[in-house]
Amino acid sequence: MGLHRSAIPVAVRDIFERGAVIPAHPLALTAERKLDQRRQRALTRYYVDAGAGGVAVGVHTTQFEIRQAGLYEAVLETAIEAAQTWSNRPLAMIAGLVGRTEQAVREAKTAAAMGYHAGLLSLAAFKGAGSEELISHCRSVAREIPLIGFYLQTAVGGIALDADFWRRFCEIDNVLAIKVAPFNRYRTLDVVRGVVAARAEKRVALLTGNDDHILLDLTLPFAVPRDGEEVVVRFRGGLLGHWSVWTKSAVAILKRIQGALANGPLPEDLLALDSRITDCNAAFFDVANGFRGCIAGCHEVLRRQGLLEGTWCLDPNEGLSPGQVDEIDRVCREHADLSDDAFVSENRARWLA
Repeated sequence: MGLHRSAIPVAVRDIFERGAVIPAHPLALTAERKLDQRRQRALTRYYVDAGAGGVAVGVHTTQFEIRQAGLYEAVLETAIEAAQTWSNRPLAMIAGLVGRTEQAVREAKTAAAMGYHAGLLSLAAFKGAGSEELISHCRSVAREIPLIGFYLQTAVGGIALDADFWRRFCEIDNVLAIKVAPFNRYRTLDVVRGVVAARAEKRVALLTGNDDHILLDLTLPFAVPRDGEEVVVRFRGGLLGHWSVWTKSAVAILKRIQGALANGPLPEDLLALDSRITDCNAAFFDVANGFRGCIAGCHEVLRRQGLLEGTWCLDPNEGLSPGQVDEIDRVCREHADLSDDAFVSENRARWLA
């Protein structure tokens, strides 16, 4: 039957309940577009030392093409071995799961056997499918590994999912969290409404993936009526490709948010960080060109820090867009205080050893 909720280590469940920075793990390649094991391990070590609550591997930022390249198992194994040997604290290890049911179940079994705690389930392969087929698929995969739902924005292949879908999804016992990334406030609210309708707001953690409103997702309450009362729900952390860079800074900002929420009211300069973080994301994720350079943009920041050797992707046609380097130059200059360049410089040699 696979894992049940009780099989998730308490310490890992606590990571989701407290809220944490979870980077989507990039793929380190050589100039020949082969896996660079040394730099792949270094990235995982960087995230651990930066204070991340875990990592998500085999997801969009890792490049879905790792499957066609025969790298899925190798990349997952490298990350979990690096995390376990580098850190003695609990980390949430999340594996990306894609494809139709047979493939997603196979990937879930692979990840669970390696010791991954949860699977981030993409539904992009089910365009045109009805709700019954989608829920049946989710239930099949949930028998193998605890699930993190994924509301992927339609601009990069996601499908529209209404509040009723999310209600039914949250009624699956082995659902741990939802990464909410439609880049759309209406659709974000649909997820929240679904969680509340399922009475799962204490069991299912909401993780922001909305790169256009990272800080606001983490600071603002969502109020939803239920049975004549108001239920208040908050995002407890995030799972973001954006957090694959400047991770130490992201951890510090999340801690500041958590401290401010505990003491209130929220200071204006903290709220103002939302627009600055979004400005950085626009450059890194290549918003001007429809997100075409989003993976290479993150690679470029890591390359400048010396963690990656280049910006190569498995697909030779995927890379930085015209003008994207200039935009990255600009945000690195204007928002230098949001970077963690000094932290990386001090530790890079140790991570690469």
